[in-house]
Amino acid sequence: MHMMIFGAGYSGKAIGALAASRGITVTGTTRSAEKAQALEKRGIRPALFDGETLSEALLETLLTVTHLVQSIAPGASGDPLIRLLGPAGLRKVMPQLQWVSYLSTVGVYGDHDGAWVDEETAINPVSQRSLERVEAEAAWQSLSAQEDLPLAILRLSGIYGPGRNTFVNFDKGTARRLVKKDQVFNRIRVEDIATATVFLAEPRLGGIFNVTDDEPCPPQDVVTEAARLLGVEPPPEQPFETAELTPMARSFYGENKRVSNAKIKALGFAFRFPEYRASLQDLWDMRTRKITAQ
Repeated sequence: MHMMIFGAGYSGKAIGALAASRGITVTGTTRSAEKAQALEKRGIRPALFDGETLSEALLETLLTVTHLVQSIAPGASGDPLIRLLGPAGLRKVMPQLQWVSYLSTVGVYGDHDGAWVDEETAINPVSQRSLERVEAEAAWQSLSAQEDLPLAILRLSGIYGPGRNTFVNFDKGTARRLVKKDQVFNRIRVEDIATATVFLAEPRLGGIFNVTDDEPCPPQDVVTEAARLLGVEPPPEQPFETAELTPMARSFYGENKRVSNAKIKALGFAFRFPEYRASLQDLWDMRTRKITAQ
């Protein structure tokens, strides 16, 4: 088994490290040689990819790939791999390919006024970036069907984990409790993204799966819990309507829904971090161990 991860960033590195720890050969792309060493430390073979061209070295690597994970976000011109591989066909450049995964977002569902959604819910993207994800999902569905390949689309909620969490925001002085009436979000630990991907990859399962936690909640509750663990007063609540936010940050609050993960759990998958309190406690324990070891 040879897993190829296009876009070995925060989630891609976690997926690759877990797969490598299970004895799977893993290659991950990066844009710079400087980042290659970080991949090697996680057991991932680095490959340079600029998003525009496939080098001879990368094409040679693709000849032995059996499992493809596409983690690169699309842009206005569409999915970069579809542009490069679509006309030729996946199997022409990856003759041993057996399974494909595309990392998408729960943003494709749009706004549902806090109601529950699942994989059968009609998609209705609000933002441009979510619309681009919808188009990329459709392109991968068409291409994988054309080549008779199982495709797993993982719709991810807000990603956090080691190095990217509320404690880091407190350290930076950017933690805020923004309050918008009845607003809730789902979130997902990066380690659960990794285990879900490998869970689906090993038996080559296809379909659309929400990879998200069990407990959508108001975002200010997470900040309050992190403050409790830190032993500090939480920042004052700020009304969302008057808060200074970037256009992108404000756009996230334009979508309000509760996302169900029942489908992937029905297959036997168990989330390690199904709710934010235990997850924050785990991150706090990691933080404490790191400080103690210094």
